[in-house]
Amino acid sequence: MNIKSLSVGRIRELTASEDEPSAELLEALAADSRAGVQAIYKHYLKFRVREQDENIRLKEMRLFEGSLGKPGHQLVAGIDEAGRGPLAGPVVAAAVVLQPGFLPQGLNDSKKLTPVKREALDTVIKTGAVSWAVGMATVGEIELFNIHHASLLAMRRALNGLQLSPDLILVDGRFTLPGVDVDQNSVVGGDGLCPSIAAASILAKVTRDRLMDTLHLLYPEYGFDRHRGYGTPYHLTAISVHGSCPVHRRSFLPVKQLTD
Repeated sequence: MNIKSLSVGRIRELTASEDEPSAELLEALAADSRAGVQAIYKHYLKFRVREQDENIRLKEMRLFEGSLGKPGHQLVAGIDEAGRGPLAGPVVAAAVVLQPGFLPQGLNDSKKLTPVKREALDTVIKTGAVSWAVGMATVGEIELFNIHHASLLAMRRALNGLQLSPDLILVDGRFTLPGVDVDQNSVVGGDGLCPSIAAASILAKVTRDRLMDTLHLLYPEYGFDRHRGYGTPYHLTAISVHGSCPVHRRSFLPVKQLTD
């Protein structure tokens, strides 16, 4: 491929239109001594290294998840929750059974992803999963049972929402689900280690963020769309000025201290 007759701007347009540059194009870029072309070439080399690193990371996640199962475990459900720590709003859980070998680029612990990336992966996961479901526990249930038991309740509801019965459940954290007659493993840091748990963490986080955006429309004075109910200075100031609202967890110490 001869690109020396093309301007650097035209080459940039050409390469931008290709998701994966061909070996022929890369060879032509390498042979072109113009500084602008070399910058494009180095960009692609860095991109390829990042892509290779990402593929290795995803493969390691898949292998680790596979090591947690036993012969006969075909359908693996990852379960995770979002919203244990906030001072307001429900706790939301998700359960996801992924297609074998389904590893979308960027799949990771939801906390390590930007909101835009989480939203994109939420769509990809829901499209490519064998089955997925979300469940939640309300603020009233959090107050009644405590946040730990409410989180387990949300997880069981997500599990029960699946359209199939998994052979193995992988739960993020230190606890398994009581009263569930399915093989289980708890995985500390599982949202960064297991593809199915990572997928569940993303669905749970995106679902909860959308719920908090809706609650913001009902109670705009608290800024739920900014902090999702977490105890930020803005949120704490709003509670001290306006008091609590029906979706605040009044048993949580910061809310209790500011409203007593």
